[in-house]
Amino acid sequence: MNKQNFERDLQRRITELQKDRQPQRDLWPGIEYALNRQQEEVPLRSGKPFLGLAAAVAVIGFVGWLSFSPSPVGQGDPSLVAALSQQHQQQKQALLASFADQPALTQNWQEQLDELDGAAEAIKQALEEDPNNLALLKMLQQVYQQQIDLIEKVHAPKWQQI
Repeated sequence: MNKQNFERDLQRRITELQKDRQPQRDLWPGIEYALNRQQEEVPLRSGKPFLGLAAAVAVIGFVGWLSFSPSPVGQGDPSLVAALSQQHQQQKQALLASFADQPALTQNWQEQLDELDGAAEAIKQALEEDPNNLALLKMLQQVYQQQIDLIEKVHAPKWQQI
């Protein structure tokens, strides 16, 4: 079929199409149900990202406060690292408990979480040798935040995915 015949045939078929086409059934009940269900789920899920954000702000504020205090951070006292680790563990356990009934989107997310745990342990060991190193404290906080983000992304509802 040459180009001229194709264009003529296409134009003929376009003019033959129905101008006003109606669906076979009423679609509004399904649309209304989906919108209402989404509105019901949003308040339940909307607090979780803020939980991670609040924890990150608290840790950054705590590290910042310690950096401006007159005494040096730590001096062999691992209380900051212990407090940071304890807070992270509580937050992680709360997230895992809240997502316990939801299926994970990937199969290997536990392995990724374990790898991040290994990174956190390596940073903690480095902090034992140099407790005043703010860069290491920030790295530890970032690894913890990556774990929280991983848990949230792996258990995100399908309607939140792009």
